[in-house]
Amino acid sequence: MNDFKDKAINFILIVIGILSAGLGLKGFLVPNRFIDGGVTGSSMFISELTDLPLGLLLLLINTPFVVIGYKQIGKKFSIRSAVAIVGLAITVFVFQSIGFPAVTTDKILASVFGGFFLGLGIGLAMRGGAVLDGTEIVAILTSRKIGITVGDFIFIFNVVLFSTAAIVLGVEKALYSMLTYFAASRMVDFIIHGIEEYNGVLIVSEHSREIRQAILENLGRGVTVFTGSGGRDGIKRDILYCVVTRYEIPKIKRTINEIDERAFITIQHISDISGGIIRNPLAPVFKPIDISLTPDRVNNETKKNS
Repeated sequence: MNDFKDKAINFILIVIGILSAGLGLKGFLVPNRFIDGGVTGSSMFISELTDLPLGLLLLLINTPFVVIGYKQIGKKFSIRSAVAIVGLAITVFVFQSIGFPAVTTDKILASVFGGFFLGLGIGLAMRGGAVLDGTEIVAILTSRKIGITVGDFIFIFNVVLFSTAAIVLGVEKALYSMLTYFAASRMVDFIIHGIEEYNGVLIVSEHSREIRQAILENLGRGVTVFTGSGGRDGIKRDILYCVVTRYEIPKIKRTINEIDERAFITIQHISDISGGIIRNPLAPVFKPIDISLTPDRVNNETKKNS
């Protein structure tokens, strides 16, 4: 029953994502001749130059990446992505066939809200276990071969795309397109990570006991304690690990510095968390909570975010 419920929720998320992305494309971006980044932006750019249907280009250009994803990532992911991309292509075609009007011709509004709805659609589809843009897939594979990060690859790809757009479409349209890309990227981050954006904090200090108690009492956050030793002096000491939201980072830094100004602190963004009890930071703190993280799980989270 739970499996059926999860599948139904994923399906709904993907459908809403397709409709939102279609609205962003045909209601805001295409009428104003703006593009986005990644494969979607490349499809829009080629459509602008050749007058080929955008829906067809989205389908054709994304297909190789879905095939690659089938081999490298998995069958279910590729099937969901293929269905989502086909659904987006059909949605764009239908919107074009019925003469879907431009929501606005104001350039700022078109670029910002076009990016908003497109990013919302991409993020919801990713929440449903699919992608509407194959850029991430090729970025992962390329990063493995030439040793650059996924983020760096996407950045370089988009620099080339927007530079070409500036030459062909004009600097003004390229700048508005960059604004679209930034709006879409932030919306995807918001949908995937949420407004809280959890971070893992690793603390090494000679006053670990006092710091642990202060975090429990002042922030209401759980703390995991495990033992390590210095690489130079070999002295064993307790190492603290806790998970906080980005809004709590200044507070936890201030709490630590009040006890030990020389404490060694590392902060890493966590793409996802599960298990334990995670408190909403906006809710009242009734009692300390604990997040059950073992040293092995901490190492796994560190590897995923490094």
